[in-house]
Amino acid sequence: MRSAIEVQRAALVHELHKHRKPQGDFPLQSYLRSPYPVLGLCTPTIRKIKGDFAKAHHDLSTTHLNALAKSLWKDKTFEEKILAIGLLNRFHRTLNRRTWRMMDSWIEQAQGWALCDSLGSGPISTMLHKDGSKFRDVFSWTRAENFWRRRISTYALRDLVYRKDLKRPSVVLERLLYDEEFWVQRAVGTWLRECWKRDRRKTQSFLLKHAKGMPRITITVATERTSKSFREKLRRTR
Repeated sequence: MRSAIEVQRAALVHELHKHRKPQGDFPLQSYLRSPYPVLGLCTPTIRKIKGDFAKAHHDLSTTHLNALAKSLWKDKTFEEKILAIGLLNRFHRTLNRRTWRMMDSWIEQAQGWALCDSLGSGPISTMLHKDGSKFRDVFSWTRAENFWRRRISTYALRDLVYRKDLKRPSVVLERLLYDEEFWVQRAVGTWLRECWKRDRRKTQSFLLKHAKGMPRITITVATERTSKSFREKLRRTR
């Protein structure tokens, strides 16, 4: 007899595959930078599958949630992994240390910007904001050999930045300012732009201080909301 987790996983996977879209001319898997097959489901469809499950299992224990998410993550497609992340997001109040260790083990497989950013800005960011001791782990990721792990360290800052707690994010972003990998450079720019929205004065000072040698893409993305004159000043300093 199959366990409850196996039954639930099979039902969720069936729902995902039921909505699978035929591959068109647009190379979706390549666009997502995913090494995993892509079913082509739109975000609202995945959100509905996740929501329907959550309503039917609102009292899910953390142990059960972790096991179900782990089971989905082991599946082959991009959407199954996205659903695993989504369920952790939906039940974020119950996440624990085992969840954190599990997600840490996923990072090496979270390749491609879409999967990487969903994991970092989702349950990892939530847990970091809830428990500041997790910052030590996130900061250590800034020197990881795997550049997707380095990128995740920036997306893990989401909840802190959105709540205008910019002190710790600035430490991570400063550590990665001159990273040689394009996908990290772009992520740093993204979160500097978000910092700018919350505290223009401090972010402007930060950018001026570190402009020399900063990658062009980082400046371009970071200054999307700034004046043209400030953007040009940074480029000249660079």
